[in-house]
Amino acid sequence: MVSPRAPTVSESYQYQQTQRYFAQVAGGLEEAGAEELEALGATQVSQAYRGLYFDADAAALYRINYCTRLVTRTLAPLISFDCHSDRYLYKTAREVDWTAFLSPESTFAVFATVTHSKINHSKFAALRLKDAIVDDFRDRTGQRPSIDRRSPDIWLNLHIENNKAVISLDASGGSLHRRGYRSDAVEAPMQETVAAAIVRFSDWQGQTPLYDPFCGSGTLLCEALMHQARIPAGCLRTTFGFERLPDFDAALWKKVKATADAASCEIPSGLIAGSDIDPAAVAVAGENTKRLNGGDRVAYRTADFRELRGLEGSTVICNPPYGLRMGRDMELAAFYKDLGDFLKKQCSGATAYVYFGNREWIKKVGLRSSWKKPLFNGPLDGRLVKYEMY
Repeated sequence: MVSPRAPTVSESYQYQQTQRYFAQVAGGLEEAGAEELEALGATQVSQAYRGLYFDADAAALYRINYCTRLVTRTLAPLISFDCHSDRYLYKTAREVDWTAFLSPESTFAVFATVTHSKINHSKFAALRLKDAIVDDFRDRTGQRPSIDRRSPDIWLNLHIENNKAVISLDASGGSLHRRGYRSDAVEAPMQETVAAAIVRFSDWQGQTPLYDPFCGSGTLLCEALMHQARIPAGCLRTTFGFERLPDFDAALWKKVKATADAASCEIPSGLIAGSDIDPAAVAVAGENTKRLNGGDRVAYRTADFRELRGLEGSTVICNPPYGLRMGRDMELAAFYKDLGDFLKKQCSGATAYVYFGNREWIKKVGLRSSWKKPLFNGPLDGRLVKYEMY
């Protein structure tokens, strides 16, 4: 049996040589994501398809993963190479010292994307990388790490474009949109990163009460709370992928985390509130929000939006039903007309930010908008629309 190679910090991987990383963001968030990365310490940020390249030292990398509200995940490139066949992919992957990241007792998973390349199937590409890692361990130790596609110790990304391959470690350790506060959700929930983007685009800084009349599982209001109370978006996560990097600095990470946590603050009770016609949704929203510090200061009630009063001069944010993935028939044309009437009659002096997962309903509201922003929520090519109620 060949003896295993020992993990070594001295081995130089691509991210160590360049300090350059890749951040995945939802469509429509490229510009806002770049601004957020720079505010968190990234430099040389440049846009790419569905993401952003950026430079960062170790402290900035840790801070970005812990505090970002808009980035879905960050990738730390290990190696890049020309790749015209699956055999060369396998051969090159076996040259990496995988013991620097894994042990036979570890679990891992591979997610891959391929485009305009001779290897034209992402699942096959992921399988070949997985085989290379497993075979390398088996030949050297007689043992192999296991695959866990739900909650692995380490996520690896393989991206092949125009026959150029990049193997990266997921420095986030799974999608960052999974904040950890939403253990239960109602149907058709909004992704947390998209909800955070809506709060950001509203420019709300606590100067007016904020209200969501279709709160569902409370995602928008949880993100509003985290924004206004300066709570790091990753506060409930127990592990991050960057902790698996061979040059991980535990003392530096502890310092970065402590500094970010110390910046949080309390918000006044009732500043953030919401309602839903479904009492089960209201109960879920309340439980989800209470998992965050200060969550008991967010007020919820069961109510039909048509019966709401007292929202004059407030900031309204919402993700109303849009007919897709809802699992039931709804008279949405009348619903959206009622929404327009509600905003006009009950929200005078307010500013509303309404997310339309299905853009055809925008015209049914019957109000003139100030602007419309493209914003993807998963596969939905939706629009965030701003209404100023004079």
